[in-house]
Amino acid sequence: MNNIKIALPKGRLLARTSALLSQAGWGLDGYQEKARLYRIQSESLPRLSARVFHEKDIPIQVAIGNYDLGICGSDWIEELLAKYPSSALMKVKNLKYGDGTLYAAASPSAGIDTVEAVRARTGTIRIASEYPNLAESFALELRLRRFGIFPLWGGAEVYPPESAELALVCGTAEELPRYGLAPISQVLSVSAFLIANGNSWKAKDMAEVVSSIEEALIAEPAKHEKTKASPVPESRYLPKEEPKDAVRLALPDGHQQPPTQQLLGKAGIRLDDYPSPVGNRRPTTDLDGVTIKVIRPQDMPLQVANGNFDLAITGRDWLVEHLYQFPSSPVQEILDLKLGRVKIVAVVSQEFSVADVGELKGSARQEPLKVASEYINIADKYARDNHLSHYRVVPTWGASEAFLPEDADLLIENTQTGRTIARHNLKIIDTLFESTACLIGSTGQVSNPVRQKRMKAIIKTISQAVEAIK
Repeated sequence: MNNIKIALPKGRLLARTSALLSQAGWGLDGYQEKARLYRIQSESLPRLSARVFHEKDIPIQVAIGNYDLGICGSDWIEELLAKYPSSALMKVKNLKYGDGTLYAAASPSAGIDTVEAVRARTGTIRIASEYPNLAESFALELRLRRFGIFPLWGGAEVYPPESAELALVCGTAEELPRYGLAPISQVLSVSAFLIANGNSWKAKDMAEVVSSIEEALIAEPAKHEKTKASPVPESRYLPKEEPKDAVRLALPDGHQQPPTQQLLGKAGIRLDDYPSPVGNRRPTTDLDGVTIKVIRPQDMPLQVANGNFDLAITGRDWLVEHLYQFPSSPVQEILDLKLGRVKIVAVVSQEFSVADVGELKGSARQEPLKVASEYINIADKYARDNHLSHYRVVPTWGASEAFLPEDADLLIENTQTGRTIARHNLKIIDTLFESTACLIGSTGQVSNPVRQKRMKAIIKTISQAVEAIK
């Protein structure tokens, strides 16, 4: 009988999915919070093996046939189907947990509180979302005359009203006001789903696997779990009127926050509620005429290029990634901050008998070389520059080490020490470049003299702090 491969989610759905599969008797002891295992063999179903992925990767992996089954939120399923409606992805069963809603939301201060108010706008409606395909479908359904989609890695709730008119965000109606937003339309109801590859569904006998999940749901009826709103004072999230001649500064979220805060502290720049224990993305500062938003480092180069921010702190890796896609983009590195030093490297499995990219180029292959990476443009350029003519780039959204060796042949990844790479039985065969945190800004001239003076003062202050750390 054929083996069955299932893709399981990290993150928000992990605990509930693990409990369901335990009730189903699968014997996946390695599938738990903080586990470092990406590959898990079922102890009770010999034909079944599991791999753990970022949730957003799962519909893609199932659709292209790398996995027979998967569990993920219906938001990511519909995001893929909105662009590829004829893909081999099929829904098998609503698991009735991980519930939420995808809303189109706006800031009341912008005077947009209904769908009709959106349609009445004469200018371009900017929509920010990590669901760009669903955002475009929403705009087309509304028959908006002019619209622009800002594809994001996350944090869309902080963009309205200054940087976008609408945000497509997944959450609850109770949660949105805490970000200074109000829902104007419900785009999609979200729940965890069991999905399958249509070709695998026809070719393989999955009855035992699927029935065990169905029996587990009957034995322990699933609870519809709405995402709980964090106990955050509304005032922390409400957008404030932007001062005249304000400099718009973007600071990174995630693991880059502590070193960024330390650097700015050494520069004498006070930040309130950054990093924020409650997820505030609008910290305040003692700098006169400066407004701050906390966004994903991956999104910063495009947002600076679009004119939504004057200055931003991101990684050089993400600036390079952006410029490889948009070589004439009006964004540049202003200052190397000497923080968060990593290497961008080419990685293969220890089982792959190549020592460098030259050997990789020369290896005889029938199938395309699969290159997995979060840096899809860097990966594409690397493959072209090294004349890997028969290749395909596989985009990932985290846990990239899980793709080798079964689902990709080459990985373009960042690393500080290489220990994580070695722990997953992988090896580095090339180093592309070194990346550190950097301050970026527009290549264009700032016409407003007050804002220009403020920007120069900020750059000088941060530069002096960097020099003092050396």
